[in-house]
Amino acid sequence: MNIEKNVVVAIDYTLSDNDGVVIDTSTGREPLKYLHGTGALIPGLEKELEGKVVGDKLDVAIKPEEGYGMRNEEMLQTVPREHFGHVPDLQAGMQFQANSEQGPVMVTIVKVDEKQVMVDGNHPLAGVVLNFKVEVKEVRAATEDELSHGHVHGEGGAH
Repeated sequence: MNIEKNVVVAIDYTLSDNDGVVIDTSTGREPLKYLHGTGALIPGLEKELEGKVVGDKLDVAIKPEEGYGMRNEEMLQTVPREHFGHVPDLQAGMQFQANSEQGPVMVTIVKVDEKQVMVDGNHPLAGVVLNFKVEVKEVRAATEDELSHGHVHGEGGAH
């Protein structure tokens, strides 16, 4: 069976940046299972997997435009430190959920001083070329429940 819209796919993967630093991997875990064509993966990887079958292996570089997008410097914002009053030891790298006009957004603290905190609303992988090594482990028809819910269910139909 080929990978196409609305089939369940399981992949083993390793994701690294252009310097070879591993960002994420399924090594030592179960393969990643997802419902193809529903936006569960970044667009570029989903496109590269289209038409593949069990056993296929890929080495692909996904450009930022087909991954997490380009960095947008307008997503950097300085806010008063008192907005984080409940957190005693703010440090660069900490992440928080903030409310925006478009709804909730994750922000990462970039810089902290006594009065202000600079946060970045870009995805941490925005602007990064994503290098994937992927092996297709399973391709199967989705169940009616999976299709109606828009995601893969575990053994016995559990989420």
